[in-house]
Amino acid sequence: MLPAFLRLTRPSVLTTSLSKLVPPHQRLRLSTSPLSRRTPKPSRLLKYSRRTVLTLCGVGAVWIVDRQYNASAITRNIQTFWTCSVIALDYKLNFTPELSDSIPLLHERVAERMYDLFTSNGGLYIKIGQAFANNAALMPRPMQEKFAKLFDDAPQIPYSVVKDVFLAEFGKPPDGPDGVFEVFEQKAAASASIAQVHRAKLKRNDGSDEWVAVKIQKPDVNKQVEWDLVAFRIVMWIYEKYIFDMPVYFVVDFISDHLRRELDFTLEAENALKTAEFIAAEPRLADRVYIPKVYPELSTKKVMVAEWIDGVRLSDRRGIRRLMGEDDGADALPRTRSLKGGVKTIMQTMVELFSAQIFEWGWVHCDPHPGNIIIRPHPAHPRRPQLVLLDHGLYVRLTREFQREYATLWKGLMTLDHDVVKGVAAQWGIGAPDIFASATLMRPVRFAGQEAENLENLSEYDRSVRLKEKLKSFLTDTDKIPKPLIFIGRNMRIVQANNQSFGSPVNRIRITGYWASRSLTQAPDLPLLARLREYQRYLVFLLVTFSIDVAFWVSKVRQGVRLWLGLSSEGFEDELERSMRGFAKSNFGIEITQEMFEG
Repeated sequence: MLPAFLRLTRPSVLTTSLSKLVPPHQRLRLSTSPLSRRTPKPSRLLKYSRRTVLTLCGVGAVWIVDRQYNASAITRNIQTFWTCSVIALDYKLNFTPELSDSIPLLHERVAERMYDLFTSNGGLYIKIGQAFANNAALMPRPMQEKFAKLFDDAPQIPYSVVKDVFLAEFGKPPDGPDGVFEVFEQKAAASASIAQVHRAKLKRNDGSDEWVAVKIQKPDVNKQVEWDLVAFRIVMWIYEKYIFDMPVYFVVDFISDHLRRELDFTLEAENALKTAEFIAAEPRLADRVYIPKVYPELSTKKVMVAEWIDGVRLSDRRGIRRLMGEDDGADALPRTRSLKGGVKTIMQTMVELFSAQIFEWGWVHCDPHPGNIIIRPHPAHPRRPQLVLLDHGLYVRLTREFQREYATLWKGLMTLDHDVVKGVAAQWGIGAPDIFASATLMRPVRFAGQEAENLENLSEYDRSVRLKEKLKSFLTDTDKIPKPLIFIGRNMRIVQANNQSFGSPVNRIRITGYWASRSLTQAPDLPLLARLREYQRYLVFLLVTFSIDVAFWVSKVRQGVRLWLGLSSEGFEDELERSMRGFAKSNFGIEITQEMFEG
């Protein structure tokens, strides 16, 4: 038993006092005395349990804050990196010669994971997914089928969120006594990945009814955009450098910049006004195309107000045919007075509009899918159709030099001058001019002396390896490739699909080639002798392209005969599609699905 003075002393004081009495070489022995063992250390299980609980609490707190104040941007990125890591690991382990027969199943798994990632994250991920979808023709079939579904309507945000956006942008609600509009329909008329559109009525002292389309940006998109683009950049870099060894990173800056611009609705309003000016100055289109009036005083970065247009969307094929008097009359809907010219007039206007943008104006609308085109009776001439172009968020500007080179490429393709095509391809850092020419015209092009390589009989693994080699040979110098080609290719494919969906009533290739060749004769600051030479080449072009017209009309006659006999028929674009499918299968060993030609 300890003496009384020791029992009354505090343990810390006692330990300090004893340590002074014990020699240094014996102090360790003191620490293992029975007195020190009276406060046992916590068990290892308890220690790790505490750490686990603290970690879970920290993760939970970050998740809550991220969800409430950051629109789940961090969580979305974690999901992105996890999905991409799983995909990369799956390819590393299962993309081998020994597992060649199971490669189609591998593609299906990857397509499912990527589609789930795009749709679950939503917002800008849908836009990025659509960019993949528009270039999915050289991807495996499961990816083509899955990515095509990304063009469906997106879910709507509730009216309460829309009201919050108005309060933040204008300091007042959408309608009501102190509201921005006299009437604001709470249910959206349409919804896309980054915005939705509501119908509203302007406040007017004269009592007139002026209805407008109000485009409202979904609020989460603005919080997520930079996080999403950083994830996009990192994933593309890793895939190029370490996973697939394919040159894909060179497009990141260009795509990211245009996606950012698309989120600024004041820029979209400016784009619409600029396009309206171009159309007004072009006599061949001024009366046939219309851009809805924009209200800059009611537009902000997150809200844009434009004139409401009633009409039939190009995506409503039956409605368009009925409007133009070409329906079969089998439905029970009341007959209406049809417009003149038929569907052919609409398609002619559409192809000429986008040809003028590329070759004349250097100002290209990059999203001409059928939901963004409305056909209505001309207000001043009710029997004529008028094409109304919507959604001006995504445009690319083309330099005069690029316009001239692209027009030269088209004229070389139309006149079968393959040396010209090879020259432009080499100038742009493209090493496979035949593939480039086929992708530009959307029909197979073979150069003289070129032997076709049949990849159909190869194994899945060998076919994929050869496809990768061909694509790498195609992109020989990514620094030289004009970045606008990314969006121009998208424009061309969607215009082709629009024409095809109505049975190819016009010769799209002939019309586009005409605008390309004509633009070279009207280039500004062209010396007189050079201009005369261009006119001479233009006459040669008109003679050579007569053969394309012959092929088109032969196709139309064949189509008419089959319809008369009650058989299934295909238009000119359908024939091109069929030949492109055969070209892709024999040269690349891939099957292109119908969805790739539906824009």
